[in-house]
Amino acid sequence: MGMTMTQKILAQHASLKTVKEGQLIEVNLDLVLGNDITTPVAIKEFNKLGDIGVFNKNKIAIVPDHFTPNKDIKSAEQCKEIREFVKRKEIKNFFDIGEMGIEHVIIPEKGLVVSGDVVIGADSHTCTYGALGAFSTGIGSTDMAAGMATGKCWFKVPGAIRFILKNAPKKWVSGKDIILHIIGMIGVDGALYKSIEFIGEGIKYLSMDSRFTITNMAIEAGAKNGIFPVDEKTIEYMKEHSEREYKIYEADEDAIYESTYEIDLSEIRPTIAFPNLPENTKTIDEVDEIPLDQVVIGSCTNGRIEDLRVAASILRGKKVKKGVRTIIIPGSQKVYLQAMEEGLIKVFIKAGAIVSTPTCGPCLGGHMGILAKKERALSTTNRNFVGRMGHVQSEVYLASPAIAAASAIKGVICAPENVL
Repeated sequence: MGMTMTQKILAQHASLKTVKEGQLIEVNLDLVLGNDITTPVAIKEFNKLGDIGVFNKNKIAIVPDHFTPNKDIKSAEQCKEIREFVKRKEIKNFFDIGEMGIEHVIIPEKGLVVSGDVVIGADSHTCTYGALGAFSTGIGSTDMAAGMATGKCWFKVPGAIRFILKNAPKKWVSGKDIILHIIGMIGVDGALYKSIEFIGEGIKYLSMDSRFTITNMAIEAGAKNGIFPVDEKTIEYMKEHSEREYKIYEADEDAIYESTYEIDLSEIRPTIAFPNLPENTKTIDEVDEIPLDQVVIGSCTNGRIEDLRVAASILRGKKVKKGVRTIIIPGSQKVYLQAMEEGLIKVFIKAGAIVSTPTCGPCLGGHMGILAKKERALSTTNRNFVGRMGHVQSEVYLASPAIAAASAIKGVICAPENVL
């Protein structure tokens, strides 16, 4: 019986010839990740093990990004605890103010993940790194503590769902539209504890930034992970960002998939997720003019340079509608600097938007854009649950940077063609 791409990676890291769905295995880890919310809890559990060191000072990464720059005393105390732990345990990959970014943007950027890796992170969107052909998944803080101590983690081997991507997407259709389309098809539990594996000639038309967006939101369909095969674009990205050796895995021809879907990318239209679930999707053609109070462009889903370039191409020479608070958040210091050098920041400011330091901020209702009662936001983030961005009676719509930028100008949800 053949194995999927994910199963092959897990088998190798468990020193097993084969694994099968449902099997419990212990695997060796290439990276353990935490942020400013989850790491303090992990530190508490880690300390219960006694005065021990971490398994590898170079294979742990901690990124304060959710409430930083610190929004209040509690978040400041949490980050202080992290800094002291990092110093005490001599952890090398700690990205604080000045170096920090949104964790799932800077981890690939810093070259800390390559194809064939196994990565756990105490954040649900750790599945992002599947874009590089790695197995990466979110875990709890207790598992993070155990991972930091032992370099190992237990897994139940997931089964898989396969998506065959065909043809090239049309203009203004990005990775965000593709993953929202998929979630709309199968639902928020449609891939529960499954590996979503993407194949097909349509992949060659997707940039790395689009692939990161797609795998980032695999968890929104309930998936254990999302993963792309390694191609020339993947290798080029890894060579640019990392000096580590990578390993390429391919699914066996007789690998077992629970289901297979064919997606014609040329038929996908810009897609919006309505409140209060990512599966509640409609195409832009089905959306009436819905007035907005706020637009957010950023997050670990859509805070990369390609996202900012798309937004700037629409906002250039225009103004956001008065009364629509437009917040743009680069995903990392590198993205921020690149956007500045390309003149994108100037475009945003002249359009009437504000530009924030890299942070998760409003995505989780943290800071930098909390919604009041009955306010409505269009956001390029990844979740729109009740109360996700503020008051429980606020509304969050999810969309691509292109839709977000156009909607900021118009003041209602609309397509780029309506403002260009």
